[in-house]
Amino acid sequence: MCGFLVHVSDSLISPDTLERMERQLGLLHHRGPDDTAVEQLGDGVVAGFKRLSIIDRGGSRQPLRYPPEGPEAGRWGLVFNGEIYNFEALREELIRDHGATFATAGDSEVVAAAFHHWGQSALGRLRGMFAFVLWDDANETVYAARDPFGIKPLYYLAAPGELWLSSEKPPLLEVAGDEVDGTALSLYLTMQYVPEPYTMHRDIARLPGGGMLTRALGRAPLVHRYTRVTFRPDPTADDDAIVDELRAALRDSVRAHLRADVPVGAFLSSGIDSTGIVALAAEVDPQIRAFTVGFDTPGATSEIEVAEETARHLDVDLVPTVVTAEDVLDALPRIVWHLGDPVADPSIVPLYCLARTAARHVTVVLSGEGADELAGGYTIYREPRSLAPVSRLAEPLQRGLRAVARILPDGVRGKSYLERATTPIQTRYFGNARVISNEEKARILGAKPVIGHAHVTWPLYAEAVHLDDATTMQYIDVNTWLPGDILTKADRISMAHSLELRVPYLDRVVFDVMSRLPARLKVPPYSRTTKYALRRALRGIVPDFVVDRPKLGFPTPAARWLRTDLAEWAHHLLSTSGAKQLIDLDYAHSLLNEHERGDADHGRKLWILLSFCLWHGIFVDGSIAPPLPERPNRPDRPAAAAGPARP
Repeated sequence: MCGFLVHVSDSLISPDTLERMERQLGLLHHRGPDDTAVEQLGDGVVAGFKRLSIIDRGGSRQPLRYPPEGPEAGRWGLVFNGEIYNFEALREELIRDHGATFATAGDSEVVAAAFHHWGQSALGRLRGMFAFVLWDDANETVYAARDPFGIKPLYYLAAPGELWLSSEKPPLLEVAGDEVDGTALSLYLTMQYVPEPYTMHRDIARLPGGGMLTRALGRAPLVHRYTRVTFRPDPTADDDAIVDELRAALRDSVRAHLRADVPVGAFLSSGIDSTGIVALAAEVDPQIRAFTVGFDTPGATSEIEVAEETARHLDVDLVPTVVTAEDVLDALPRIVWHLGDPVADPSIVPLYCLARTAARHVTVVLSGEGADELAGGYTIYREPRSLAPVSRLAEPLQRGLRAVARILPDGVRGKSYLERATTPIQTRYFGNARVISNEEKARILGAKPVIGHAHVTWPLYAEAVHLDDATTMQYIDVNTWLPGDILTKADRISMAHSLELRVPYLDRVVFDVMSRLPARLKVPPYSRTTKYALRRALRGIVPDFVVDRPKLGFPTPAARWLRTDLAEWAHHLLSTSGAKQLIDLDYAHSLLNEHERGDADHGRKLWILLSFCLWHGIFVDGSIAPPLPERPNRPDRPAAAAGPARP
């Protein structure tokens, strides 16, 4: 797990550019504190790399040149962030079929060799998580790509005559303008995160998951999708056979994700996703250490008690972390800096504290991200079946029921049901975040344009016309919520502590099975169960009290904090924010006052607005300067190589 920064210019690289690269690269120190290198790859190309040593710790330095010998020696220059879990098999195939030679024992060189011998088709052979930039000196062309799910990040800034690429946004801010993208802001208020390819900075974009960017010197960059994660449910599948296949795939994935030359642990909550990972990991490594988190807030739901019971059942060591309101105030500015864009998900705070604890013990953790989206875990995926008695009526009847719903007073039982049942899925569904309506967003934005979720989701709906409604909802989430919220916070927050987070559910082998699950094995009829196939696959491996535990999400007491310990901070942030030209802060104050009095629960709306104000204070008006965390003190780490100091 590492961080990179690449500058491609149609002009010769100047000494000033190299000095600036080193300074900017220092902003990625947390992603790779074990080694630093800046190297000129071509007349107009320079790459910087920060390494977190996981595999082949004594070798595999980057930037890496390939081939190591022969007439084309050094043709390719690579910076690579991620892990390729089948790199040893690919290496053997490249040696056998192409006579490939290697100078290292790691996976990075295999990526370069695969591209050298197989071209862009190599991307379809990589099993793992990755973002990389590859310079072809022979054709003076740069290639950049991300894994299909978008687990690892890649930001870019394209300007006349040059291109910048980076693992995170902060290194690009020195060359970007500070103009806030109005489309990104409007979408953020609806979705709680900034969806790809947007960022809050107009000049900076994100390469989508499964995306590839190509730029030849002297030409504009071209971006395309080399793959798209696609569901293909098989209603004729034998239930027992596909559940057995899923269990085998999960075992194989967890075993592959445990491969490392450093200590590996796992996150453990009260749910089946993380428990399944820990249980399968303990089959391979009984000494694996698990980490869990909870709150000291009275009345708040805590994961710790169930996790402790699970750990005893699995006979694994468990390290708990308790989050206080003081932790929230301390962590939030650091969190927003690492995110680069606002993500209004309060669960980021306990994740930050959990990762900080884990980083004191291990360098790699396995986690359960992606299970809900792939296995059908969100309770809202049951909605199409519950709405069917009305949604399947003829359109004239639906129009009549819509008219009835409009005249019913707010709060009347059945009004919301009729509204949703008579609204097409592509209009009503855009993920789990339904907090601020377009009407309220118009008030928050004032005269600025209101851009709805359709701007992002309707092209996806056009690709999902062959799917049933529940699987369509999964498809929307896999392409929006998963990369925009779940994987963004997982990568940035773990890497804030120089901790590599791996996600065994988002594995090519596992998805091959998950993509074929019929609806009855995800959200079965006549049942409130979700992730039915996953629960069946893990029964007997995971304790029954977890298998049968309903989906709870990760309840964070954010609303309670904003009435108590965080109320003064929230008032101060709104009163001093420079974002008043972008959002209506007076309205935000009124929501906070109502919430603090207990007249209404505006917790989620306030978290969205406060997160944006915090982001604005850090990245736009500069009124907030968060201190960055120090490198974790772990005995498994070698001494860091000399490099740019942490800013």
